[in-house]
Amino acid sequence: MKVNPILDRKWIEDNFSTLAPWQQTAYQAFTTMIADDKNTYPCIPGRQGFLANHLRFSFIADPRTENAPHQLATAIQTYGMCSRNTGTYASLVTLFETPQDMQTQYTIEDYRQLFWNLLNQLTPLDPSPWPAEIPSQPTDPKWEFCFGGEPYFAFCATPAHQTRKSRRAENFLIAFQPRWVFTHINQSTHLGKTMKQAIRKRLIQYDGKPAHPDLKWYGEGDNLEWKQYFLSDDDLSPSKCPFQRLKEKQTYLH
Repeated sequence: MKVNPILDRKWIEDNFSTLAPWQQTAYQAFTTMIADDKNTYPCIPGRQGFLANHLRFSFIADPRTENAPHQLATAIQTYGMCSRNTGTYASLVTLFETPQDMQTQYTIEDYRQLFWNLLNQLTPLDPSPWPAEIPSQPTDPKWEFCFGGEPYFAFCATPAHQTRKSRRAENFLIAFQPRWVFTHINQSTHLGKTMKQAIRKRLIQYDGKPAHPDLKWYGEGDNLEWKQYFLSDDDLSPSKCPFQRLKEKQTYLH
């Protein structure tokens, strides 16, 4: 049986025994984190999206392998064609096989490089042109990563994060949140301002430290989206965006 590259919560839980052991472990760890009994996870839309079955999941091979970017490209492309039918708090959560050597030896900087290498490898696999309304340069406040004609906020969490718990996951994880989700959740809406205050309060409590200074509103003059994709445990960030739009087109796997 060919399994859809993207799965919802109900399918995973109904077919849990058919998953590979690492997939079972990764999914269980994610659900324990986002739907914790004390309701402390700071991303309120993410938690609501999980509980309401708005999230979609994809299991991806070891991110160091040649297959990983192809599997990821297929998952995002498939997701882009149905994301608007999944619910208000939509996101694609990609869980990567993360072998023991990665979990014990990889540093935050190792994972940062891995994250940007994957995004760079996705671009040549993109069957669609870059959206005309999205700037092509990450130095523009309105830049966002795009694939399949859709802009996405990319959120990365890793096993190496310790002090910034909100960016820690048992497996290497990238969540892709469609830009359209923020149509009614932004700095110009009452919902957006209220949501930001609630999330910021929970974030500080969850991490036990102030929010990273790079966390700002999309489109603000001093905001750079790419800096928010991968946060360090400290308050530092790279001076230059590692994203490169490689031009050579490849064929992504179906």
